[in-house]
Amino acid sequence: MSGTSLDGVDGVLLEWRDSAPFENSVEHDVSLSLLSNTPHLKVLMHAFQPFDAEFRTELLSLNTPGNNELHRAALAGNRIARDYAKVVHALLKESGMQANDIHAIGAHGQTVRHRPLEFDADPSTGQGAVGYTLQLNNPALLAELTVIDVVAEFRTRDLAAGGQGAPLVPAFHAEIFGASTHTVAVVNIGGISNISILREASNQSNALASIIGFDCGPGNALMDYWVHLHQGKDYDAHGEWAAQGQVIPALLQSMLAEPYLHSMPPKSTGRDLFNPAWLQRHLQQNLRAEFATADVQATLCELTAVAIAQDLKREAPDAKQLWVCGGGALNGHLMSRLQAHASGVEVASTEAHGLQPLQVEAAAFAWLAAKAMKRETGSLESVTGARGARVLGAIYPR
Repeated sequence: MSGTSLDGVDGVLLEWRDSAPFENSVEHDVSLSLLSNTPHLKVLMHAFQPFDAEFRTELLSLNTPGNNELHRAALAGNRIARDYAKVVHALLKESGMQANDIHAIGAHGQTVRHRPLEFDADPSTGQGAVGYTLQLNNPALLAELTVIDVVAEFRTRDLAAGGQGAPLVPAFHAEIFGASTHTVAVVNIGGISNISILREASNQSNALASIIGFDCGPGNALMDYWVHLHQGKDYDAHGEWAAQGQVIPALLQSMLAEPYLHSMPPKSTGRDLFNPAWLQRHLQQNLRAEFATADVQATLCELTAVAIAQDLKREAPDAKQLWVCGGGALNGHLMSRLQAHASGVEVASTEAHGLQPLQVEAAAFAWLAAKAMKRETGSLESVTGARGARVLGAIYPR
């Protein structure tokens, strides 16, 4: 997985068995993550491949129209595939496994455009406005470099069926984090934040039909942009800089007035909306005095926390727990602000549930790849608004 934070590639080696519990068949130096609700899923290994500053800048620029972008996007897709291959080889080396031990690779690609449109025609005809999504990747090259089947292009089938194409992880979240006795929410805070609402399943005739999920709004993207602009850092470690500032009420209220934050799901968004130009517009509209840069950072952190908490209160007022994954789970100041706004809800990293926060998204796409190889559906109609669940992903044979 390489997400909207653009820090690099996270990869996991995920073992999935249909029935029998696991034996300790793989020996290595790091502790195994046993997914407590599902004894047939186990993360055996995690690897990370960082993006260098030049490539990160190129990926950021490809989020908006630019010169010679088709050529540049194709080259970036090749680079992404090679970085994915490095992660795969690192996982194989650490685990002592061979390529033929691996059933498939789930490779989401690097999202640079996501423009879903609501389906506006008679669903029975299959005609109407369908949006588009673009993830930079070269799955054929990845299959060639690894000699392993690759599953990619996860979003496009859901879009073709009239859905938002995102988020795609709520079904995985339900399998891992769902509870039969109370409502649980899971929020991934990457560049953009997305939430899964997992309602208690004890009295549900169809538990999956009760699950919803959607993008809340900005996660780390605007905070990362601001700290890089003013301090030259890729991210605000532990939120220490934001913690030094004071929230600017007028700026916060201006940003919270963004219509997307008040629209009802199904919905999805990305850097197409929440980008530096969006932030600069709000800064200019509220420029009554010179803002301290740390105060802007504190306000951006507050925006992320408030947007998530508002969605949680609106869609899951009975939630007892909010599990947090993604890079945002490592931001102590953001976690404290999220807990302050989500009163009455236990806010904790997914690490407390047995899965490291930086492993969750990669594990989800490994899970989706396994579903695709079995020809099992991986999407949820209640989440994306599509005409029905679909098998997600295109398979590129080794």
